[in-house]
Amino acid sequence: MKYSLILMAGLFLLAVSSCRKIEADGEIQVIVVNGGGGSTSGQTITLQGRINADTVLRKQNTYILKGLVYMVNNKTMTIEPGTVIKGSFSGSDVAALIITRGSKIVAEGTPTEPIVFTSASPNPQSGDWGGIVICGKAPINTSFNGTNGLYQVEGGIDNGNGDGLAGAGDAVAPTAVPTDNSGSLKYVRIEYAGYAFQPDKEVNSLTLAAVGSGTTIENVQVTYAKDDAFEWFGGTVNCKYLIAYKTQDDDFDTDNGYSGKVQFGIVFRDSLIADISRSEAFESDNNASGTTVSPQTTAIFSNITAIGPRATLTNTGNALYRGAAHIRRNTGISIYNSIIMGWPLGIEIDATVGRSTMLNIEDSTIRLRNITLAGNNVSTLFAGTPGATITTSAAFSTWFTQPFYGNDILTNNSDARLIQPFNYLAFDPTPFAGSNGNQRILTGGGFTDAKFAGDTFFDKTVTFRGGVAPAGALSTWWKGWTVFK
Repeated sequence: MKYSLILMAGLFLLAVSSCRKIEADGEIQVIVVNGGGGSTSGQTITLQGRINADTVLRKQNTYILKGLVYMVNNKTMTIEPGTVIKGSFSGSDVAALIITRGSKIVAEGTPTEPIVFTSASPNPQSGDWGGIVICGKAPINTSFNGTNGLYQVEGGIDNGNGDGLAGAGDAVAPTAVPTDNSGSLKYVRIEYAGYAFQPDKEVNSLTLAAVGSGTTIENVQVTYAKDDAFEWFGGTVNCKYLIAYKTQDDDFDTDNGYSGKVQFGIVFRDSLIADISRSEAFESDNNASGTTVSPQTTAIFSNITAIGPRATLTNTGNALYRGAAHIRRNTGISIYNSIIMGWPLGIEIDATVGRSTMLNIEDSTIRLRNITLAGNNVSTLFAGTPGATITTSAAFSTWFTQPFYGNDILTNNSDARLIQPFNYLAFDPTPFAGSNGNQRILTGGGFTDAKFAGDTFFDKTVTFRGGVAPAGALSTWWKGWTVFK
């Protein structure tokens, strides 16, 4: 008989503080309540093990994740607005929440009552717990145990039940489902998460592994991520309104055939916080070897403001910073309508591993359009195997600044005319309105590129660059439900 630890919220009231066992679905369900009280209201409740029943987490309670907690067997975890879930860390017993293939998480907060995943420590720090892992059935270009399209999620979360597998090609998911639905995250904060199980095999704050486009990811803030803030391994899920605040490693990491779309995002870096693996806002690979395996990573990002560690060209900060966008290993990522400012290096095309990534620039698989680079010590760089026509960094710079692509290179951060992009006490990435020397940021965005043909996800009415509008509703979406401290 299997044992799972679970809250069966709403089934009954607890008369005393205790543990109880309930037979359900052929397994023993265990409820653990820490603290007194005669009802389920206002309790501190520990979740542990495999949860094999539909479960509701209610905002009047506090929930503690103990160890690796799995939603299994196509069940749904529903989380009420305003609920707080805390991850614990005791020795090697790191907490993480894993939504397995076929199961769902429905965590829909509101602007006034966000759902918060945070540390259980009274003095929280980056890396106090693991994070959230969502596993779907959408396409991915990996293989596992000889099965193509199957992925074992990194970070040591897999087990004998295969709860850490994503993708398709096995008995759980015989075929890939691009529109697979793993639930929704709306108005959610994920704080102090990330765990290095082994070098280059970490649990990220939010891992999206082969997650399908039926899933909704909107208004999610990750703060103080120990590893990456957001990492997509394959999948087709689309996302809007993402914030990465003081990440240690990468903010937006795309791998293994991720082909989804992301619009409206903010990156804010701390000049002292970086990772030994070299920190970036964007890191993108097709796979670790840079091969032509399909599906190819072809993610599209639009309207991102990526604020780096250097408020001025003479600032240095942590020497482990690399640059804003590290585009490598035969990826086909595209970036539009964005602001990249205050980095040692702006955009780097790295063709040192596998098929030359520069070939994807030349054949328009990679598109870089309507981007403003400001205050970066080096704006563009190319290294590695040359393409057919772009063979040097100088040639890449010439390509990038062709008028057709609408890109700008500004010498200083101040030239971009954002309100308080480097203020650690009162951060504000909003552009100044009016004709203050930043007109291309205000009106230089656009969606005329062929990649947007037939698209219904992107809001193509916006004309500004970056993640925040100078006025209107899109100037305030990042306020209220977020924390910047």
